[in-house]
Parts: sequence; structure tokens; C-alpha cells
Amino acid sequence: MPIAMARHILVKTKEEAEKLRQRLANGEDFDQLAKKFSTCPSAKKGGDLGEVKPGQMVKSIDNVIFKRPVNKVQGPVKSKFGFHLVVVYFRG
Repeated sequence: MPIAMARHILVKTKEEAEKLRQRLANGEDFDQLAKKFSTCPSAKKGGDLGEVKPGQMVKSIDNVIFKRPVNKVQGPVKSKFGFHLVVVYFRG
């Protein structure tokens, strides 16, 4: 079974996610933005979700983690929890 490792920033609105995506594009640190703005408990770890297996996350996030390019900010991606910016940093 494939595994991946990813981190994300979860916020309530698409606008917030877009603003954070722009800050990342301007070179700000993902870990720091996750710690400051993410509403997910993973924020304490810089948004790190650790090891993820297919089917473990909600479908919209699962699709990003297993089907989109590695080491590239994806999103905003909508889920029932809000809007996510996701970076997959390992897939094997």
C-alpha cells in the first residue's frame, strides 16, 4: 500500500487560504504559517500530518496527497472542515 507524508494549513475561508498561499509564494515559511493560522491540531507540528495511507483522509485531501505533484503547494482545497493548503513532501 502506498504511503505519503504531507503537511497542511487548515482555515475557515477560501479568502484566508488564498492570502496564505500568496504569503507562501512570497517565500514565507510553511511551518510558521501553519503554527500561526491553521485550525487543525497538527498546527503545533507545523501542519505535519505524518504518514498517510490512501483512504485515511477525507476524499478531497486524499486526492491531493496521492494524485498531485510532490513538493508543490496545492489548494485551496475544500473539505467539510474548511479550506486546506497541502504540501506532499514524500510519496512511496
